[in-house]
Amino acid sequence: MMMGKTIRTFSLAAACAFLGLGASASTHSETINVAVTIRADQPGPTIRPEIYGQFAEHLGTGIYEGVWVGENSSIPNTNGYRNDVIEALRELNVPVVRWPGGCFADEYHWRDGIGPRDKRPVKVNTHWGGVAETNEFGTHEFMTFAEMIGAKVYINGNLGSGTVQEMAEWIEYMTSDTNSTLANERRKNGRDEPWEVHYFGIGNEAWGCGGNMRPEYYADLFRHYATYIKTPPGKRPKIIASGGYGESTEWVDVLTKMVEKDMDGISHHYYTLPLGDWEKKGKSTGFPESEWISTLERTMLIDKIIADNIKILDERDPEGKIGFYIDEWGTWYDPEPGRNPGFLWQHNTLRDALVAAVNFNIFHRHAKRVHMANIAQMVNVLQAMILTEGPRMALTPTYHVFHMYKPFQGATYLPTDVDTPHYRLGDSAVPAVTVSAARGTDGKIHFALANLDPHREASVQTSLRGAQARAATGRVLTAKTMDAHNTVDAPENVKPAPISAKRRGDTLVLRLPPKSVTVVTLQ
Repeated sequence: MMMGKTIRTFSLAAACAFLGLGASASTHSETINVAVTIRADQPGPTIRPEIYGQFAEHLGTGIYEGVWVGENSSIPNTNGYRNDVIEALRELNVPVVRWPGGCFADEYHWRDGIGPRDKRPVKVNTHWGGVAETNEFGTHEFMTFAEMIGAKVYINGNLGSGTVQEMAEWIEYMTSDTNSTLANERRKNGRDEPWEVHYFGIGNEAWGCGGNMRPEYYADLFRHYATYIKTPPGKRPKIIASGGYGESTEWVDVLTKMVEKDMDGISHHYYTLPLGDWEKKGKSTGFPESEWISTLERTMLIDKIIADNIKILDERDPEGKIGFYIDEWGTWYDPEPGRNPGFLWQHNTLRDALVAAVNFNIFHRHAKRVHMANIAQMVNVLQAMILTEGPRMALTPTYHVFHMYKPFQGATYLPTDVDTPHYRLGDSAVPAVTVSAARGTDGKIHFALANLDPHREASVQTSLRGAQARAATGRVLTAKTMDAHNTVDAPENVKPAPISAKRRGDTLVLRLPPKSVTVVTLQ
């Protein structure tokens, strides 16, 4: 998790700071015209399911209450895992979960989280709220959770305050099929068969909370620690290096120069701050239209960030073996009044849904090198899928976008030509409509569109090259106001509705409401 880092602030016109619109958009009758050509005759790379990965850190109520309530809780649960959350996450086909952090990872000692729960040490979570960490949710609990929702695991090792021996022994404890003392300890603690660790990160944010290191120093530590990641034959995880943040390319540059082996991927963190300032980020609700467009504008910066880092990777790794892992991304707003600011709880609105769609459309375009992305975070933290309050739960607009985009998991990317006007406000401008297309594992073409203009409907005329379609059916997500959101009291304020398109000559015509996300399947 990235806090307090200074990044370049992108200026917006002061005159547009507040337009008197609050978080609602006035009604404009104008319709914008967009033309899209889907190049089904030029299939690209596979969109890895892991691009739809999740992140679950020991932070606020993300784990405790959000996922884990314990067997004795009055909240309906199965062996301590709350049933409603598990069911909702299963429905998303979550491909991978990153755990236990984040900044928390580099103060996490895995032995604190094994053995009888009533004998585990209670620590203080110094990064997030200064609250007690009971260690009730440890290695066994996380691995079981991942199995329950059908996800692969991405374990983040403790480089900052841990040791080579500690990291090596954790890997052995989890993966060994021998009669070693560590493997037998795992069996004694209830797990006979070894787990498969699919991804393993050596440290987190080494430039900040993970140790305030220089990339050169970290590169040497990576080489050192990676040497001792030992598993049974054929079971070695992909090893991920802690990379850069924001607009940085320095970490990819240094790591690709100094690390010759063992590095399957390099992580990168990018958060969208409406005001571009870590001290004053902007509100999650009740924001002016200037912050609607600034949020989308800053979200789109990730396109160039990815491209700049990929340029270096392509030069140093032309065979494409090293992936670019955006393992923390999403919106980050000012703390909600009345809540512990260290818990990073925030409302999740229609604006966040648009942010998710914009990111996915960008990730798809870079699918050859972007091997994974993990939204921050899964439950009750930042741009969450799910919000809980005691026994009640609400699915967020972001959850609905993840669900709508499920057909893109494992699909084949199809390039698109897009002719769209811009949505403008003062000095800011973004494409009014962003799109992505792919041929799914079901053989059908799936088409995603985000109308970023909060006022104008978009009439999208779509033609295909190398394929034919008579119609399109799918779902659209929109609402009356820019900050519309779901709560446990009103969990269906924002939810998808059916949408369809019809053929007009050689094209399909879709009418997109203002401020909407649409995903359709071409028939």
